[in-house]
Amino acid sequence: MVSDNLVIKDVTTDHLFTGYCPLIFTFTCDKVNFPQTERINIVFSLQQFQTNELIPEKDAIAILYLQKINEQGSGNESFHYYKGLNGQYHFISSFHQFILQLQNKLFNNKTGNVYLKGNLLKQVQIAYSVPRIISLITLRLDGLYNLFPTDLHGQINDKHYIISLRQGGKAAQQVELTKKILISEINPAFYKIAYSLGKNHMQDLKIKSQFPFSDKSSDVLDLPMPQSAVCYRELELVSTFDHGIHRLFLFKILGKRQIDYKPAVLSHIHNVYATWRHNKGLPGNYLLR
Repeated sequence: MVSDNLVIKDVTTDHLFTGYCPLIFTFTCDKVNFPQTERINIVFSLQQFQTNELIPEKDAIAILYLQKINEQGSGNESFHYYKGLNGQYHFISSFHQFILQLQNKLFNNKTGNVYLKGNLLKQVQIAYSVPRIISLITLRLDGLYNLFPTDLHGQINDKHYIISLRQGGKAAQQVELTKKILISEINPAFYKIAYSLGKNHMQDLKIKSQFPFSDKSSDVLDLPMPQSAVCYRELELVSTFDHGIHRLFLFKILGKRQIDYKPAVLSHIHNVYATWRHNKGLPGNYLLR
């Protein structure tokens, strides 16, 4: 996190990606140390920098320019929500960036699609240069269930969790009605099934046997865990707010448990960043869908 080209703090593991239309990043910090400014920059670099160190923008692999849209919290701790204003990167050449923008304009601007207009496409590509965990949400309402993936989420502090879902989607409506859910991180080998569950964001509730649940249930809410679950958190809804196409849910954590000690969980990155890593000879272990 940078302001006036000076490093405020390293937020590699202290931020959440919680929206893509518009781009939304969420941060937590004590109110004393968080910058009292409406605009901040997030610089992406392989180098490590110290607080108050000068970091010229020209040395960045990518940079996001953000503006504050909301703040939540009480006491000394608060959650800060910022939307993207602009983004620039050097993952691929300017020519290839132009081709991707043209392809996006020609083929993705369709009814039913979320069209990432103009610079928003670059902002989202940058956001996915950090691996985003794909977790599965389990919910139950009146004896019926749903199971669907999300990558716009994360634990914001020891007691709270944030999830972003699309406004108007059935999944968001179901979460608001039930208020208590299970979110599970899963084994990467489960990736094909996890992606196939994406359609359930717009599906009605179904009987339990229609989903790839295991025979295990969570400790507090007694909700069924998906197959290949590595760990889970049980959540209870505290509040929501809307921005862009997103409804952002703030939960308190009722409990969590580690099920399997795997070295990795299912995550994904954008192909422009994967291309950059490949061209730089950096390691990668990718599953193609």
